[in-house]
Amino acid sequence: MKTAILAGCRTPFVRSGIDFADLSAIELGKVAVKDALTRSGLRGEQVDHLVYGTVVHDTRAPNIAREVGLAVLPKTVPAVTVSRACASANQAITDGVHLIELGLADVVVAGGAESLSHIPITVSTRLSKSLVSASKGKTLGQKLSAFRPVRPKDLLPVQPAIAEFSTGESMGQAAERMAKLNGISRQAQDDWALRSHRLAAAGTEDGRLTAEISVVYVPPSFSKVVDRDNGIRTDSTPEKLGMLSPVFDRKFGSVTAGNASPLTDGASALVLINAEKARAEGLEPLGYVRSWAWTALDPESQLLQGPAYAAPLALDRAGLGMADIGLMEMHEAFAAQVLSNLQALDSREFAQRELGRSAAVGHPDLDRINVMGGSLAIGHPFGATGGRLTVTLLNEMARRDVQFGLITVCAAGGMGFAMVVERRG
Repeated sequence: MKTAILAGCRTPFVRSGIDFADLSAIELGKVAVKDALTRSGLRGEQVDHLVYGTVVHDTRAPNIAREVGLAVLPKTVPAVTVSRACASANQAITDGVHLIELGLADVVVAGGAESLSHIPITVSTRLSKSLVSASKGKTLGQKLSAFRPVRPKDLLPVQPAIAEFSTGESMGQAAERMAKLNGISRQAQDDWALRSHRLAAAGTEDGRLTAEISVVYVPPSFSKVVDRDNGIRTDSTPEKLGMLSPVFDRKFGSVTAGNASPLTDGASALVLINAEKARAEGLEPLGYVRSWAWTALDPESQLLQGPAYAAPLALDRAGLGMADIGLMEMHEAFAAQVLSNLQALDSREFAQRELGRSAAVGHPDLDRINVMGGSLAIGHPFGATGGRLTVTLLNEMARRDVQFGLITVCAAGGMGFAMVVERRG
């Protein structure tokens, strides 16, 4: 039983702390899910399940999917939140496909949202224990005595970090290490970043990117209207990128704020449907899910190299080779990560050593990869990016009359994802 992607959209992806500073991931998710359903032509009563992804959970509302669903879908629609780092929306999509292929649902809404303007701030372990102990005290004296072990340093909030729990290494440090191990130069990283901004600017100017965007009217006055991504640098130049200092290895490094994706707020959503039901009802899907693959590698190795392992597996499951792929969308966490993965895919030695294959997997020509830029320019709301990649790719496949497309995503924990989509099921 094949799954069709009937419709999809996303909010603008905006740099955190600016246009969406007062909007939660739940509020952004409501916009995307409501618009995706509108674009599909279906009614909320036809939705069997909502699967939604996020990474930085709001402790007050840990099941973001249910909160979004309660606002825009019938209250009888079950909803579940999934989390697989930067591939959370991809996880939501594949979970939705599973529900349909097992015959447990006909229509599933999937996607994800992230508000990195609203990162929960935690406290020290000692203060946390004291607070819990104080809450159990029955008298004022008991409550106050709970804080005796607390020292001034314990009152400082714990700064959030985008880092591996198992190794303590940040994503940027991992990208820096990959750049060194794979010989990815600063120039090559800056060139890819510049390419991303220029292509995203062109895609915005000609309307291809804005066509997939759900306009957001920002409360409480709703006078502010956000209808495009705000991280795309139309004035970016090689000279400006070259002036930026390395962030993670200040003396010998090459990863800068210019060749890394920014912290971003945004949401995405797709409507998945049983392909037979779509045909019976005369619906015209954006495309179909052909195959996918999840992989994982040692986080202490090349943390963001997962796509190089996942892509060949997804292609095998689709019964295709890289030569069949007309367009490719690769998540751009860092330029160093993109270039390292493309290098690995193009390497016979990597194929033999890591994949047990006799020949390199290869990749499409560069003019068919991220043809409207990528996360470096558009932005990267962790839980939402996978949905954007899917919608962006399918829309462009239709414009170019491409049959097969490939999506790849790297994710924290050394995980990788790849999905093959097709337009003619």
